[in-house]
Amino acid sequence: MRWILALMALTGMAQASEDIADKYPASLLYDKPYEVIPGVYSAIGATAPPTYENAGHNNNLSFIVTGDGVVVINGGAAYGLAKALHEEIKTVTDQPVKLVFNENGQGHAMLGNSYWAEQGVPIVAHEDAAQEIEDYGAQSLATMERINQEQHEGTQIVRPTETFAESYVVERGDFRIEARYLGPAHSPGDIVVWLPTQELVISGDMAFHERMLPIFEHTYTADWLDTWETEFEALEATYVIPGHGHPTNMAQVRRYTRDYLVYLREKIGAHLDAGGDLADAYYVDQSPYAHLDTFEELATKNAGRVYEQMEFE
Repeated sequence: MRWILALMALTGMAQASEDIADKYPASLLYDKPYEVIPGVYSAIGATAPPTYENAGHNNNLSFIVTGDGVVVINGGAAYGLAKALHEEIKTVTDQPVKLVFNENGQGHAMLGNSYWAEQGVPIVAHEDAAQEIEDYGAQSLATMERINQEQHEGTQIVRPTETFAESYVVERGDFRIEARYLGPAHSPGDIVVWLPTQELVISGDMAFHERMLPIFEHTYTADWLDTWETEFEALEATYVIPGHGHPTNMAQVRRYTRDYLVYLREKIGAHLDAGGDLADAYYVDQSPYAHLDTFEELATKNAGRVYEQMEFE
């Protein structure tokens, strides 16, 4: 059954919904991890914003069983979530966790570091993500503590034990694992984890497809598009595990990430050329993407931020 679901996701047939209740009530995880390709697993988070009901598990928590230890991608949004993921790993293999990557410096990528550090596992992130944790980690912690309440017990800010600027390569067991910084994208220090032999990329927030991507104050869309065109597409990945949503392929994430950014910039560009102001920019037509989860929360904000960027380009 899980292979049927995976195939549906790869062909764009699977649809996410914010209305779906927690899929794994026995665990803090929103859903049980499944094997995407041999040796590579992912616990798919809710495509809704973080809530008490999903325990902040609204991003994907992945791991690779290499044959010589396990490599985890994303610390998780809380100590308890990281522990819940570890419990699932133990049902799959008796190999110990040897390394954890933080895909960026956001709370759902790094707040669970507190659990992994307690296990003595090295934690690796890009140097810009480490700086984000330094600058904004306390804010992320306070926000998730408010959402998660007692489920947040044990969570503390723990910084990465190692950082890198361009790439961090691990040869372990049957896998060559390449953590790469491809360039500016969604947030500072975004990395992808590339498995060249398997042609699979764990893209993090480089790529979205089931939920609308958020454009933050520090998200520069022109730079994101340049990184996409020159670096991300060049991977020619067959499989994509995005930061949010089910595993899919390059065509799907291109459609809902690269093409959405191009579409929105074109709409805002036309609005600017017509002398439009910020107040009206919020309401440019984004209806082709209205079916995406978090559209209601993000569409107008995205338009406003793109307007503010393009006004001075």
